[in-house]
Amino acid sequence: MAEQPDCDVVVIGAGFSGLYAMHELRNRMGLRVIGLEAAPDVGGTWYWNRYPGARCDIESIHYSYSFDEQLQQDWTWSERYSAQPEILAYLNHVADRFDLRRDYRFGVKVVSMEWDDDARHWRVGTDRGHEILTRFVVAGTGNVSIPKEPEFNGLESFNGPVYATHAWPHTEPDLAGKRVGIIGTGASGIQAIPKLAERAGHLTVFQRTPNFATPLRNRPSDPEEVARTKANYPGVRAAARDSFLGVPYRRPEHLALEVDPEHRRATYDRGWQTGGFAILMESYRDLLVDEKANDTVAEFTRERIRERVADPAVAEMLCPDDHPLGTKRLPMETDYYETYNRDNVTLVNVKPNQVEAVTPTGLRLADGTEYDLDVLVLATGFDAFTGALTRMGVVGREGQKLNDVWAAGPVSYLGLMTHGFPNLFTITGPGAAVALYNNPLAIEDHVDLATKALQYVLDHGHRTMEPDAQAQAQWREELNERAHATLFPRAASWYMGANIPGKPRVVMMYVGAAAEYRATCAEVVENDWRGFRFD
Repeated sequence: MAEQPDCDVVVIGAGFSGLYAMHELRNRMGLRVIGLEAAPDVGGTWYWNRYPGARCDIESIHYSYSFDEQLQQDWTWSERYSAQPEILAYLNHVADRFDLRRDYRFGVKVVSMEWDDDARHWRVGTDRGHEILTRFVVAGTGNVSIPKEPEFNGLESFNGPVYATHAWPHTEPDLAGKRVGIIGTGASGIQAIPKLAERAGHLTVFQRTPNFATPLRNRPSDPEEVARTKANYPGVRAAARDSFLGVPYRRPEHLALEVDPEHRRATYDRGWQTGGFAILMESYRDLLVDEKANDTVAEFTRERIRERVADPAVAEMLCPDDHPLGTKRLPMETDYYETYNRDNVTLVNVKPNQVEAVTPTGLRLADGTEYDLDVLVLATGFDAFTGALTRMGVVGREGQKLNDVWAAGPVSYLGLMTHGFPNLFTITGPGAAVALYNNPLAIEDHVDLATKALQYVLDHGHRTMEPDAQAQAQWREELNERAHATLFPRAASWYMGANIPGKPRVVMMYVGAAAEYRATCAEVVENDWRGFRFD
């Protein structure tokens, strides 16, 4: 007798993606679902990333679920930009409200996932030694869930504690009087550094590449603004989904170089004072496609850095000159640049003089310079887009490994599925609209697409669904064409896979407005899932 599946769907992950997928598949569609989550509880990225200063850079009223009106009405955020504890509390509230924990197995990591060609099922193996047989897999594993491996030797030899921003201890470490070193000045580092400087005896920041960062301008939530939003949440969400970043910024009308310098300066000043992504999204509509236009906002930002940092030499070290502004994820900061005016903070440029090794007592640079440290903090980024998926041992039709298929860079159709891996849905996978889109809304869009596909398979009596190879190749061409019409390929960023040594440098995401991506997906669905094959 043929083996019977243990469930209809396995959902991997219990962050924003996994929780919404569990709700839709089990609560709405009535399917048998098993959820697997490596962490002890729900939260995903927001469970692990609890370092000092961890905060969302999308406004709270937008960085939240839209699928349930009563949830929107009942939950009130305390700040304009939520800190990690409040976002985690929100996800716990959602899990409780919709009874989502019941079918999850926590503290369980997926270590293998093999397609059975004969049974047309997935065999999902866990680190607990269990195997789950399922028709479908929905991978909500997140795009920034797997950390980048350190590129230097000797980490295990260090005598003091080593903390990573992606896995900060639940009990806050005592840094009083300690010599603390932090490696990395990306988004996590820029948030953590001001807080660490307040707590440490001395903080040494090891910077390889400076990033542009703009003020967050956080504040307590305005009750009147909250009331207006709740009175018109459908309109607010519609406007957000119709905006480039999934946040209803005012659309700019002009090009940067068609106005005079004084007008430009006033416009950038307005965006700088507004905070968040306003300086990029509300200023001029050519900043991400015209390098000369981008130079104007980049130089404006460098001038603001120089004004805020007392030591001119340190200020210049903090001024990026190797990429257009916005082509790397633009970090948001609070008192970041002022931190370098503190007597207990030292900035070390390790681009020309790289970290050679971690020693028992600190760090040694390539020229032999040593820094004595009591505590080391790693804020070195993530193996984005593909890291989680390529670590699960995924084997598809006829024994082909996902890692081999993606060896020259990830390929997919709509970021949703990959040819040769039937019934496997990758939520906001590589090739989807996510990195430039407010994530909770992007996740809802993608889960909705996956569940529609899954429902179509069930309604039509099909056994499997996967993309056609030609449709997948055409999608790759579209991703490349869109990206290379912008300035994004100019940056060595995780958007392009360039932050991981040996990782292929390819376009990892859909570069375009979320509304355009949704329109493309809708057209595919309306044309009987054009580009997909069924049996």
